[in-house]
Amino acid sequence: MAFGINRKELEAWKQAVSRGEIAFLTHFWLDPRFPGMTTVTKVGCSDLERLKSWCETHGLPSRHIHNRNPFPHFDLIGPKQKEILIEEKLWDHVERFKL
Repeated sequence: MAFGINRKELEAWKQAVSRGEIAFLTHFWLDPRFPGMTTVTKVGCSDLERLKSWCETHGLPSRHIHNRNPFPHFDLIGPKQKEILIEEKLWDHVERFKL
């Protein structure tokens, strides 16, 4: 279950992903499979090779990419989520979701 974002933010992410950009969308999230995790960042890009390369650059296994057309993405959760958001200088995500 996702919450904490608005339609405008979601649409902007979808448009960026569709253009082949590496796009980030962080939102609150609850999933019983991941107790204690309350946020996720979806890193999307319609260019799968570019997304795979991005994952490998950040030490993430590209085999965990959710290849869901038209919005392929990799889900960042836990400590790696904050680490990468800081590396990418996405301070607004870190602050807004208190990571």
